[in-house]
Amino acid sequence: MKIIIVGCGRNGSGLAQALSKSGHSITVIDSDADAFQHLGTDFKGTVIEGVGFDREVLLKAEIERTDALAAFTSSDESNAVIARIAREIYHVPNVVARLYDRKKAEIYKRLGVQTLSSTTWGIKRAADILCYSPLNAVFSFGNGDAELVKIEIPSLMAGRKVDDLTVLGDIHVVAIERGNKTILPTAGTIFKRKDMLYIAAMTESSGQLKKMLGLSGGRGM
Repeated sequence: MKIIIVGCGRNGSGLAQALSKSGHSITVIDSDADAFQHLGTDFKGTVIEGVGFDREVLLKAEIERTDALAAFTSSDESNAVIARIAREIYHVPNVVARLYDRKKAEIYKRLGVQTLSSTTWGIKRAADILCYSPLNAVFSFGNGDAELVKIEIPSLMAGRKVDDLTVLGDIHVVAIERGNKTILPTAGTIFKRKDMLYIAAMTESSGQLKKMLGLSGGRGM
């Protein structure tokens, strides 16, 4: 995957290193050239000095051909702007923004931008959102220990029962959108093609949920 990371502080540089070592093509943008020292001498990606929401900088980073973008500057406002530009103007498929203000984070989630607050931040978590995100987190509970995720039923799950996608205390299907109706399922409810599922899951069980759904890699949400 081709991924842009805006912000090369401790977290941004750590994410860049982790994704680069996983074989992804990484471009890091920061307005301070000295920040690139955090990447270390073994970093194989590209670095661009500039403001992350500047059009010329984003085009130089080839945002029009980018699979994912992470906005991790020290400013909530800048991260929100960068994420919205990437999502709405350049239609980048996977976008995540770090926002310290949880209220702002919830607003941007409703607008389709994945967010990480200071309490749920983690390099692995960000990498999972950018690279393995068929599950769309629509709400985080408490400090991020559990999430409500939304996903269209995989074709292989059609005809199976809700009970087949339940792990007591960890994974529960709480609602199903079917056509123009929303139903609250029982354990015996049968999934149908094109069902949209809302699943409450503990964050630590996300890999298990993906395996149960037949999604690749069993990686986190």
